Amino acid sequence: MAAIVLKQAHLARLPAGVAVPAYARERLVPSIVHIGVGGFYRAHQAVYLDDLLALPVPGQAQWGYCGVGLLASDAAMRDAMQSQDGLYTVVERSAAGDAARVIGCVGEYLYAPDDPQAVLEKLADAGTRIVSLTITEGGYYVNQGTGEFDAAHADIVYELVHPQAPRCSFGYLAAALALRHARGLPPFTIMSCDNLQNNGDVTRKMLLAFVALRDLELARWLATHCSFPNSMVDRITPATTDEHRALVRDTFGIVDAWPVVCEPFRQWVIEDDFPHGRPAWERVGAQMTHDVLPYEKMKLRLLNASHQALCYIGMQLGHTYAHEAMADPGIRALVRRMMDEEVTPLLDAVEGVDLAQYKNTLVERFSNPAVRDQLARIGTEGSARIPKFVLPSVREALAKGGAIKLLAFTVACWFRYLEGHDEQGRDMPLNDPYAARLRALALQGGADAAALLSLRELFGDLSDTPAFTQAVGQSLASLYGLGARAALEQAVS
Repeated sequence: MAAIVLKQAHLARLPAGVAVPAYARERLVPSIVHIGVGGFYRAHQAVYLDDLLALPVPGQAQWGYCGVGLLASDAAMRDAMQSQDGLYTVVERSAAGDAARVIGCVGEYLYAPDDPQAVLEKLADAGTRIVSLTITEGGYYVNQGTGEFDAAHADIVYELVHPQAPRCSFGYLAAALALRHARGLPPFTIMSCDNLQNNGDVTRKMLLAFVALRDLELARWLATHCSFPNSMVDRITPATTDEHRALVRDTFGIVDAWPVVCEPFRQWVIEDDFPHGRPAWERVGAQMTHDVLPYEKMKLRLLNASHQALCYIGMQLGHTYAHEAMADPGIRALVRRMMDEEVTPLLDAVEGVDLAQYKNTLVERFSNPAVRDQLARIGTEGSARIPKFVLPSVREALAKGGAIKLLAFTVACWFRYLEGHDEQGRDMPLNDPYAARLRALALQGGADAAALLSLRELFGDLSDTPAFTQAVGQSLASLYGLGARAALEQAVS
């Protein structure tokens, strides 16, 4: 049987084993605008809403998604989403097999480079009640060394000169909120779904700092009336490949330009602060709370920091996927011991969570061979992820007299990765907004960590903390002098 092109008119023809939207898509009101329609959003937040819409819960049709792409690189997603009527396939992969479903809650997709005004008007529309974000950890313009707003960033310099022609997320948010203010409309709720501790608080601080540089009155209005709920999100979602497209076509009979694959596990903890209403996410497994911080801290410092630990040394040792790295006894020991000995002593008890079981589950998830999560994906934007996932534990451990040997080794592995080639001369792709500068400093410094440690916008006061700089320096010297394998063995000995 020939595979079927994914479109609304073709849903009834899809194989019986593929779940399809069990609700009237035409009745959905796209009152949530999501900026940054990538794999994670489509495997996580959109799946929760799709589950909710399938339940007999009154009033939920008022919540649909309008996806927005701001970057030139989002053109391919525009083509996929618009040609498929907003539909796409999610495949959950586990040792038990693959399960496919079609997600239908994204009713619109707007591509800002095509029509910036359409995006601004959608954001400024009275019907838009929530704007959610997955714009990556580096999209919030935080100076990692100071924790303050990075007003010198090239994106921000452009936006301040061209307030009526926005290009980045903050520019669009500010311009749309200015329109709402002028029209007598309340601000929409802004919900970050990126991996940042206190992501709502960070969004509030950075956006208000940006808006204040443009319009102090607007900044004051937002400070008084705009809500920025914190959230914690979790689901391992590798980047879509042609292998995944072939899987969806050959196994499930669907021609999908941009499916998404993921693990079965998912978690969403949300601060319940939505003055203009929200979907009943708690009906489909999301945890609504008034304090997200303990969950965020646990997840970012255990899961996300462990991802950083395994990916950079994993690539240097020739591994491609997370499960391959976790099958390496040295890397498995690095991850387990860093979690147990250096991070866990810094964590408070989290209501309803057994930390020992949580860590065991993380090891199982990282080791899932069906997911095939790429180390190169995990290692993107290290300039944002190392400061957010690894360095907070370093600072807290130093303040409490705790160990940082393996945390420092993780930073050193990132430094060695920045050089660009493993010990066999194979390329290690560097995807980072500061790639050119990082690569130059890595090549300049070589086995001497001082050049990279001088980046105060990343390391702040840690650049002047001997316990940290010496630990990183020793590990980097070992990576260059002994080689990745021997240095790893030395670190976990």
